[in-house]
Amino acid sequence: MTETKLKDGNAQVNLSFDSNALSPKEEAAQVLESLKGDVAYGITDVPPWYLAILLGFQHYLTMFGATIAIPFLLADALCMSSNDVARSELIGTIFFVSGMVTVLQVLFGVRLPIVQGGTFSFLAPTFALLSLPRWTCPSEEAIANMTAYEREETWQLRMREIQGAITVASCFQLVIGFTGLIGLMLRFIGPLAIAPTIALVGLSLFEAAGAFAGKHWGISFMTMTLIIIFSQYMRNIKTPCLGWTKEKGCGAVWYPAFKLFPVILAILLSWMVCYILTITDTLTDNPKGYGYYARTDTRDNVLTESKWFRFPYPGQWGVPTVSAAGVFGMLAGVLASMVESIGDYYACARLAGAPPPPTHAINRGIGMEGIGCILAGLWGSGNGTTSYSENIGAIGITKVGSRVVIILGGCIMIVLGTFGKFGAFFVTMPDPIVGGVFCVMFGMITAVGISNLQFVDLNSSRNLFIMGFSFFMGLVIPKWLAINPGIIKTGVEELDQIFTVLMSTSMFVGGVLGFFLDNTIPGTEEERGIAQWRRLFGEDTQGGNEQRAEEVREEIMKCYEFPFGNGLVRKWQSFTQYIPVCPTFNDFRCSCRKGERVPDKEIPMAVAEAGMQTDD
Repeated sequence: MTETKLKDGNAQVNLSFDSNALSPKEEAAQVLESLKGDVAYGITDVPPWYLAILLGFQHYLTMFGATIAIPFLLADALCMSSNDVARSELIGTIFFVSGMVTVLQVLFGVRLPIVQGGTFSFLAPTFALLSLPRWTCPSEEAIANMTAYEREETWQLRMREIQGAITVASCFQLVIGFTGLIGLMLRFIGPLAIAPTIALVGLSLFEAAGAFAGKHWGISFMTMTLIIIFSQYMRNIKTPCLGWTKEKGCGAVWYPAFKLFPVILAILLSWMVCYILTITDTLTDNPKGYGYYARTDTRDNVLTESKWFRFPYPGQWGVPTVSAAGVFGMLAGVLASMVESIGDYYACARLAGAPPPPTHAINRGIGMEGIGCILAGLWGSGNGTTSYSENIGAIGITKVGSRVVIILGGCIMIVLGTFGKFGAFFVTMPDPIVGGVFCVMFGMITAVGISNLQFVDLNSSRNLFIMGFSFFMGLVIPKWLAINPGIIKTGVEELDQIFTVLMSTSMFVGGVLGFFLDNTIPGTEEERGIAQWRRLFGEDTQGGNEQRAEEVREEIMKCYEFPFGNGLVRKWQSFTQYIPVCPTFNDFRCSCRKGERVPDKEIPMAVAEAGMQTDD
């Protein structure tokens, strides 16, 4: 009899089978079946093609709300607020890149059914970089007097700067992932560093949310109310629709539409109300009047001016430019994105009925996210990529965790990203609706960051000081620099820019202060939340044949192996065991204190126990 333990978060699954009656492969199959539970299609299963396409499109719709928000936020900072066609092309590019990176992540990265998309973590350093005097937007009058070429060059100059910063900074993420250093880094990062880093991403965007919502508070509040009603009060209500189930085939299916698509449903209903108010001339047609931007016809020219098909390509906005200030600023967003993704990997594995991801899979996942951000920088999406927790939640509801479904969803993103009229259509969305979505979304991001404090002893004056000081200074210093531009003068212009960008990034200021104080002020691991933060994701066995147990574990973890070439990897195991991304990798061992050995394969599961994040 062999007993195999798989530690997954707080739950530990003990699975015992008669090793005399089963081969290691058969025993592993039973273990995987037990982990799968009520999941209809596991990560290695292939649903019927028509069902897979439908579910893939559903994942596209699930990530739509968070992804579409990013180009709207970037428009003003890039000086393209009056260039609707350019904004539509940016929307197409970000969906195209998201689809491409999703396919790469599922095939060669962590190998979990996880969707990649734009991240809000990169917005704060982006705005800080573009707030430098050299990137200040010209006045509206000056832009109006420019030629078409000059207007294009105005925003493309800024885009190229962002592209270069994201591309170079993401090389850090690539190195950290593919060298296996992510596990070592996370041993020093606790909840008191992560909470202000993530929470300040949402808090720092309150001005943008207010600017959009303030163009018509009535429409904005209606959008917010609908999202709240759908996502909170009606989330357990299912609606009938035509569908297909594995047991009954085609027929009526009760579907949790409000739980899966609250943002999309709220946008559509609000948009419809705005359309009715527009055609009845209830809203003013005076561009300077209150409520004008709630009309649906303020940007309808983009539908005729945009191309039907446009294929995004690397360097489409020109050759990216690189500055030290931009690169150092983007590193804050890269680090926050990495930590969030670790938790997403564990959550995705649990909901998809897969074993907890081993070290080599996490290393590949983080490294592949670095490659994804580099591709986003080269293509010019104006943003990076990260794992989307909304889509992980969709797996928990649909009980379909097939990799094939996510790959098809990525292909759908790529196809729609080349359809120019698609992006143009969403550019016509009234600004107050966008503002309402921002208010809810950024509030949720802030709450996700604060939720990491559940591991910390909040009765400790030490922890309260670190938390309060980090949050407060993360808001004060960037605001002071915004009021006093050019105040930092070291005598070296490049250093001035670096310090200005870093100190203007709320998440960097709060995160660095939290990290420094948490690791220098004396406190026990239980007090700091480190003891609860860490979780062993390795497996162990007790009793029975150790060699047989190892064979069973290898069979169980095959779902995380490369899609091809595994035989060659094992043939050269004496060499590949030292490569952090190979299935044969033996995890690093290191000591934090003299005489103390950190258990093999121990890694802090960033926000894994706090639940899934909203990025995005």
